Amino acid sequence: MAEPEEAEESPVGAVGWVTVSIPPDGAGEVLLPVRGGSEAFAAWADVPIARNTQVMVVERISARSVLVVPFPHT
Repeated sequence: MAEPEEAEESPVGAVGWVTVSIPPDGAGEVLLPVRGGSEAFAAWADVPIARNTQVMVVERISARSVLVVPFPHT
């Protein structure tokens, strides 16, 4: 049985932007490129991350929740 396309595309590795600041003890929100568009995901992080910070997804927590880290700029 084939899985739905949504389940096949993982956001891990995606780079997006924080739209709602991520506090040290809760979730914020990030906008990520998914399936040819952009979608909002609940986002958690090990450190607080301010709004408008570029981030990268390191883990999918659930279908609509991700763990992110600040994206390293070179």
